Amino acid sequence: MRRKLVAGNWKMNGSLAANAALLAEIKAGMAAVAVCDVALCAPAPYFAQCQAELAGSAIALGGQDVSAHAAGAYTGEIAVSMLQDFACRYVIVGHSERRAYHAETDELVAQKALRALQAGVTPIVCVGETLGEREAGQTDTVVGRQLQAVLNVLEAGQVSEIVVAYEPVWAIGTGKTATPQMAQDVHMALRAKLAEKNSAAAVEVRILYGGSMKPENAVELLAMPDIDGGLIGGAALKAADFLAIVAAAR
Repeated sequence: MRRKLVAGNWKMNGSLAANAALLAEIKAGMAAVAVCDVALCAPAPYFAQCQAELAGSAIALGGQDVSAHAAGAYTGEIAVSMLQDFACRYVIVGHSERRAYHAETDELVAQKALRALQAGVTPIVCVGETLGEREAGQTDTVVGRQLQAVLNVLEAGQVSEIVVAYEPVWAIGTGKTATPQMAQDVHMALRAKLAEKNSAAAVEVRILYGGSMKPENAVELLAMPDIDGGLIGGAALKAADFLAIVAAAR
């Protein structure tokens, strides 16, 4: 049985003071609800603070992006070795905001995922369709293409080492959410795509839902057979909401 994973994505939010308060609340509440794996993907300037605050806890630290390059003249980029320096266990790659605002291609996302894997950092590979693509009936085609690009650069044995996050772009920050069945249908299609590369690994890979999961809808979404957790945006910045989602993973 796949152990659920709830990963918070702070995006470009936070301050030293706000982070300290949020982390303290989450740590205090975790003892009562620690029923799944939990990770927090923080902005890179706060890695040192988060590493120190999370030391000795069951909460893993993650990054929000990683360079496809090992090192060098790439101003503003974050090398996977830098993630390793702060004991980051996860890193988000291919988030819809990176794809939209930074023109990241499927192929670049694949190289980032491979770079992370080779360093022992688990990539959370994001896939998802826009509202126009959904309305045109292209959901399975789009997410299948995005995931296939990553599978193309992996060995069959590496498939079980990734996490996939389905984030319908039309449901992020809009207040709209896919119904549990709509989300399940896409998760099932993604698992079938994984199975084309490695059928045994496909059963093990955790596929997270990343389309505005909140305390109000988490129980229903997490009850679906192929939804193995959540990639949480706004709700990850509120300790009570985040802990409620973690509790829903029971």
